[in-house]
Amino acid sequence: MRRTLSTSKTITDENPFSLSLGDLMAGLLLIFILVLSFVMLDLMEKEQRDDEIQKVLLKIFTDYVKLRGDLYLALENEFKEDLEEWDAVLDRETLSVRFREPEVLFEQGKAEVQDDFKEILDDFFPRYIQILKQPEYVNDIAEIRIEGHTSSEWSEVVGDQEAYILNMELSQNRTRSVLQYVLQIPEIHGNRVWLQQYLTANGLSSSKLITHPAGVENIEESRRVEFRVRTDAEQQLEKIRELEGVIGEKL
Repeated sequence: MRRTLSTSKTITDENPFSLSLGDLMAGLLLIFILVLSFVMLDLMEKEQRDDEIQKVLLKIFTDYVKLRGDLYLALENEFKEDLEEWDAVLDRETLSVRFREPEVLFEQGKAEVQDDFKEILDDFFPRYIQILKQPEYVNDIAEIRIEGHTSSEWSEVVGDQEAYILNMELSQNRTRSVLQYVLQIPEIHGNRVWLQQYLTANGLSSSKLITHPAGVENIEESRRVEFRVRTDAEQQLEKIRELEGVIGEKL
């Protein structure tokens, strides 16, 4: 028996996957609200992180300024009565004690420490180290530099480049002589092991000349020896640069 399908039957069953336009718009609105909420939350978190970074930057900077200021005052109080007698100056910016009487330091063209400078070093260096080893400073010491500087002069028969190389050798020999001498001062024997971690000899030739106000080289003052303390400020400043980079990427 053949069955026939009725063509007049009305299909009333709904597609369970079909959505009305209103339902679709409501769904899109919900998604938009969720996305907006996540964006706003992320912005709030970034703002909070930026505030925290700014606080870290401020603390690093203020600690750095305070340490250097306190150390400068400690050195000034210790040596203010002696600097003029030694023909030395204390530089606030570099935290260096600069001995600037070349005739006292070395014979011209030679690297052996003269007796008058040895007497100064016998008095200066143990007191200098005593300050640096105070509890408020010792953990922030990165390097104690003995720097040897020369003028740009050598002799008329050599050019500027050769004079620079010869002065480099001379300044390096001189700072090594100073380092060797201060390490054998009896008063610092108890600190010798500590000093060997931080004390360095640095011959710089004529790379950092002292100039008159008009910009002309001051030949006499350029011939000098400096004791300069470096704190861990460089590491702290590097942290600042890194954090500034992080902030810059977020802007």
